[in-house]
Amino acid sequence: MNKAMTNHAGSESDAVRKPVASRPSNGAAPAPADRDTIALPRTLLDITPQQAGTQTLLRGLAILEAAAAGVRDLRTFGAALGTTRSTTHRLVSSLVQARYLRQVQGGYLLGPKLIELGTIALEQMPLTTVARPHLAALAEATHDTIHLGVRDGDDVLYIDKIPGTRGLEMRSRVGHRMPLASTGIGKAMMLDLTPEAWQKLFDASRRALAGVSFKPDNRPDLQTFMQRMTNYAGGGFTFDLEENEASIRCVAAPVRDASGAIVAALSVASTIPYMSLERMDELIPVLQREARAISEELGWRTPQPATRRIKR
Repeated sequence: MNKAMTNHAGSESDAVRKPVASRPSNGAAPAPADRDTIALPRTLLDITPQQAGTQTLLRGLAILEAAAAGVRDLRTFGAALGTTRSTTHRLVSSLVQARYLRQVQGGYLLGPKLIELGTIALEQMPLTTVARPHLAALAEATHDTIHLGVRDGDDVLYIDKIPGTRGLEMRSRVGHRMPLASTGIGKAMMLDLTPEAWQKLFDASRRALAGVSFKPDNRPDLQTFMQRMTNYAGGGFTFDLEENEASIRCVAAPVRDASGAIVAALSVASTIPYMSLERMDELIPVLQREARAISEELGWRTPQPATRRIKR
């Protein structure tokens, strides 16, 4: 979900475009931006003569984008949009009146109306509905079993599944729970946790599966598990190497919401003949692409490289 407006008429057409400060992936508020680091998405600022009637609306949206990027004062809003001070003041005042912005000491912040609308938007966009087309795309591309899961305590709860087309059947089903640390999809939801939390969930998994027979037993010991989790956290993916079900391997990736928090994960799973280690490596970017697309529909924005300031 993403967005200076080249005004086709006169002096305001020379708006300066420079990179917008992006929101950190951990959901923290971005650092205040200035005129040397702000550039708004072209879709909000490039208007053709036929679209001139929408100019005020697009400028209003551009101001909201700038406020989200850290702009706080009228001067910087005007520099980002390429508008005069009087035009900028009129637009900002209207947004304050409509509660899309709020005025505080030191400038302007996003207003409560956006919180209201954001809550409604989330209610209208359940995770399974957003994710389904991406799960279907993965299923078509891989012919393997696709899962979508969320965390429920120490477990992963499967909330959607598309069976593979290779004639294989797995014990997973919608509504089924498994320990987080024993599944690829569960470990994907652990990537942002601390090593201490990894160990606690590893121990919880071992207790939960204490009475389950594994032949052959491919469950890692604690040291191996911790080393793998460190590698997974650095790469943004996880594997299940027959740790949950004999002969079943999977590749998983996390799904994030607008705050940057991991709220779900998806996985591609199959048996060893169809899931060699080489193929698992090849599936990582495929899975990450779909997980990223779901995350963006939930409001997450891909972190952008920091803007390099050039001294004048």
